[in-house]
Amino acid sequence: MKFEGANVLITGGASGIGKIMGRMALEKGARCFIIWDINLSGIEATRKELSRYGKVKGYVVDVSNNEIVTLAYRKTVADCGNIDILINCAGIITSNKTFDRQTAEEITRTMNINTIAPMFVTRAMLPDMLERNSGHICTIASAGGMLSNPKMSVYAASKWGAIGWADSVRIELQEMKSNVHVTTVAPYYISTGMFTGVRSRIIPVLKPEYVARKILGAIERNVSFKGIPFGFHFIRFWQAILPTKVFDWLFGEVFGIYHTMDGFTGRVREDKKQVKAS
Repeated sequence: MKFEGANVLITGGASGIGKIMGRMALEKGARCFIIWDINLSGIEATRKELSRYGKVKGYVVDVSNNEIVTLAYRKTVADCGNIDILINCAGIITSNKTFDRQTAEEITRTMNINTIAPMFVTRAMLPDMLERNSGHICTIASAGGMLSNPKMSVYAASKWGAIGWADSVRIELQEMKSNVHVTTVAPYYISTGMFTGVRSRIIPVLKPEYVARKILGAIERNVSFKGIPFGFHFIRFWQAILPTKVFDWLFGEVFGIYHTMDGFTGRVREDKKQVKAS
């Protein structure tokens, strides 16, 4: 789907790759970049920074709260018009602890934001897209949703869930012969504040600008699934043909992926705030 003339809504759009994709969408001629984020100061700073590229609207929204999502969607449409492209980008990772040390709050929060929130947001917007028979839904999952990794078991589970859900919706829409398209993206680690402290031995940590360009390009071409870098498309193939011990040795010891989280510190948590337009 083309960005020119489109209303583009990005959850988590006040920082990181979401903010970069918003800027790039405006550079491609988007009518409006709409931010849904919990960080009011981040929204205001992003609006100020990107206003020279085009129209930017921001709303403080807790995307893990279905009632707030519903109300925010109504207000957004009233203010900005129909949403043409939705990018589910908001995500968190809480710690690098083994599963036995994860708290109930960490588990619930991770699953709510990474897996359930994209469902809530998409569910709010999809009926209108179906009625218009036009729209694009992109969900930013993770390579962690295809490759198990110690010290990120809950995060991996949340992204496995996001991939399974998003691709199932794609098939549903395909069987409806709908012109609403779905793109699921599974990138490797990206050098944003979210993954501060991650160390990757062979596969380089990805640059945000590079990933953002790849994602927007996939949306423009209506690509169903995009692994970044390209080799991650073949993870499931190697899992299918290699014995588990060999696969663990190759990816865990040779590539060092099973030790990437050892030095993880991550980003400081932002306080939740209620819905507010800016």
